[in-house]
Amino acid sequence: MSKTNLTRRGVLKSGALTGAGVALPTIFTASSAAAYTNEPTGSSVTLGFNVPQTGPYADEGADELRAYELAVEHLNGGGDGGMMNTFSSKALKGNGILGKKVEYVTGDTQTKSDAARASAKSMIEKDGAVMISGGSSSGVAIAVQGLCQEAGVIFMAGLTHSNDTTGKDKKANGFRHFFNGYMSGAALAPVLKSLYGDDRKAYHLTADYTWGWTQQESIAAATEALGWETVNNVLTPLASTDFSSYIAPVLNSGADVLVLNHYGGNMVNSLTNAVQFGLRNKEVNGKNFEIVVPLFSRLMARGAGENIKGIVGSTNWHWSLQDEGSKAFVKSFGTKYGFPPSQAAHTCYVQTLLYADACERAGTFNPCGVAEALEGFEFDGMGNGKTLYRADDHQCFKDVLVVKGKENPTSEFDLLEVVEVTPAAQVTYAADHPMFAGGALGSCNSGA
Repeated sequence: MSKTNLTRRGVLKSGALTGAGVALPTIFTASSAAAYTNEPTGSSVTLGFNVPQTGPYADEGADELRAYELAVEHLNGGGDGGMMNTFSSKALKGNGILGKKVEYVTGDTQTKSDAARASAKSMIEKDGAVMISGGSSSGVAIAVQGLCQEAGVIFMAGLTHSNDTTGKDKKANGFRHFFNGYMSGAALAPVLKSLYGDDRKAYHLTADYTWGWTQQESIAAATEALGWETVNNVLTPLASTDFSSYIAPVLNSGADVLVLNHYGGNMVNSLTNAVQFGLRNKEVNGKNFEIVVPLFSRLMARGAGENIKGIVGSTNWHWSLQDEGSKAFVKSFGTKYGFPPSQAAHTCYVQTLLYADACERAGTFNPCGVAEALEGFEFDGMGNGKTLYRADDHQCFKDVLVVKGKENPTSEFDLLEVVEVTPAAQVTYAADHPMFAGGALGSCNSGA
């Protein structure tokens, strides 16, 4: 893998930023000079972007790479600066990170944990990556987060929605901007009650890995609290492409709602099969049969085509938002690539800027200094309203969107409409909530 520099147009200023007026973390003042993993010694610093370039989540991976390239361009002073102009923190100056030009290497997770760990390990050991980001599978994210903890580098999670990422599998070197299954349940439940009532029987099809398990648990708990009954929960392999054999039993189950705890290509295929079986046109228990997709994105909506119309779900962010940060990002991304960004692109772009900003504020690339700068950090201007990176579990708390497929889209990108912007307070939970119990954050590892 070769390092790639996308910002030859940019002019790199010499010298490292000291962050005038910004207090350095106490353990990383000038008197502390302990070595750490891949401490940059030259004029550049290398980041590792590990995404699914093949497999069922490859569409998300492609958009993540686009966002990472854009973030690197902005950090190095190219383009229009994007969200650097709207970010509440003003530590980033467009001269790299701490005066060092940002370069990057990439890897293909293949949506497989072993492959993801292997590519991340190579980026750390062979390419000198000081931070790893990416992924569109929680199984991958948890595996790579564990590797980064062992190696002594920061992991800025990409698209990972399992409660476990910042729950039982949380790590001191890992940070997540993306929301989680609990938040989807908390945001969706009131909307589902308003749309479909409180007397429903739900049948769940669930991807058989950490994300699916915790997503299903979260949605079931939130809807059962409204009065819904969970009729069945059937696990499906991540490698599945035809879900017909899983859809057929729904017809005679007595359920009047099908919850598809699937993502990416899996969701496109399972929803297509459900429509082919005529579920959307059925009436059960005196009610119109409904399909719910707790987590989906514009990329999935595009893949599902006509079948997505009227389907309700949740999402982390959407390009139609009109806050200044979202508009700046959509403009930058659209100018570079010719179409609007996905939620996967958004969270990966934001994570890259948040990492760079933490380095600037801490005055170091040492992962423990960076971690201290991120813990308890409150910020705005990044597209989800005021956001907190909670110190207890390294989870971001911010507004969550409830969306549904548009009945009359105006373009291939205008496929979702925002039904409700759920405030952060409604999706916030205690750090010791039972769904997130079982693991300890532990101590930061610098690799020294």
